[in-house]
Amino acid sequence: MPIVRIMLAAMLCALGANAVIAGAGPSAVPDTVYVMRHLNTPAGERDPDLTPEGQQTAQALVGWFEGKPLTAIYVSDFKRTRQTAGPLAAERGIALTLYDPRDTPALVARLKAEGGPVLVVGHSNTVPDIVEQLGGERPADLVHEDFGDIWTIKGGKSVRAKLP
Repeated sequence: MPIVRIMLAAMLCALGANAVIAGAGPSAVPDTVYVMRHLNTPAGERDPDLTPEGQQTAQALVGWFEGKPLTAIYVSDFKRTRQTAGPLAAERGIALTLYDPRDTPALVARLKAEGGPVLVVGHSNTVPDIVEQLGGERPADLVHEDFGDIWTIKGGKSVRAKLP
């Protein structure tokens, strides 16, 4: 009986090693994740529309993504996140996928199941956690005026850019 256990343990170890070597599976993060906070809104409102400046920047987001593949767009169920990603989603023919901004681990798990580059539109109090949990360097806390930054997380590194 002990030899059977040893053989079974060896087989399980070999299978586990093959899974790690392959680097595939649900634990892998998509090769590129873009994370941004929703665009410009007035302060102090629970679910405001984007300001005219925010609407203009949402159109600029379409240009920023020109030439970059994108397979999914995740937004919270607030007007400001849907309006931020709306023009890009329409241009690409991608349906917006809703996520719960109060559950970053669940969002990250969903992102790990994606097969290609994705965009996540979050909030000032969620973006730092999302970037960090995807393996990027945690950004400083965001304040109300922090609009238009986008983090590209790839290979465990993050790069911050500013939308025009």
